Amino acid sequence: MLLEYFQMIDRVETVDLAAGRLVARSVVPEKSPVFEGHFPGYPLVPGVLLIETMAQASGFLVLAATKFAAMPFLMTVDGAKMRSFVEPNAELEIEALLEHEGSGFAVTKARIASGGKKICDAQLKLRTIPFDQVPLGDIVRKRAEELGLMAAMAGSEK
Repeated sequence: MLLEYFQMIDRVETVDLAAGRLVARSVVPEKSPVFEGHFPGYPLVPGVLLIETMAQASGFLVLAATKFAAMPFLMTVDGAKMRSFVEPNAELEIEALLEHEGSGFAVTKARIASGGKKICDAQLKLRTIPFDQVPLGDIVRKRAEELGLMAAMAGSEK
C-alpha cells in the first residue's frame, strides 16, 4: 500500500466470478507522508483513503467480471460507515461484492476488516467507460497483473 500514490491494494487473493466476489489484501505502511498531517504524533489512515481502497477493490472486481471491457470510475458512495481507526502496519482484508453490472454502470458492496474487526463498509456505484474511449487500458492491465488479478481470474474459471 502506497498511500501517497493511491496504490491501495497490495494483492488480489481471490476472485469468484460466479459469486461476484473479490478479496484483496493490503498492509498499511509504517511511514507515509500522509501521516505527517493525519495526525502528527497519532498517525491514522484517512477515511477517504479507506473509501478509495474499497473503490479500487470494487473496480478490480468489475474489470474481472467484464473481462476488461471498460474502465470503472467511482461515481457515488452510499451508506458509508467508518467503524474503527486504521493505524500503520494494520493488515487489511478488503472484500467487494458485485450487485449489478450493465448499461454502463456497476454497483458493489465493499468492506474492510482487520484482524476480524470491521473497519468500514459502503455501497459504491461505478460508471464503466469502454477502454477505446479512455487511454488507460494498458496501465490498468499492467497494474492488475502486478496485483495478481489475472492469476485469480484464471483460478476462478477452473
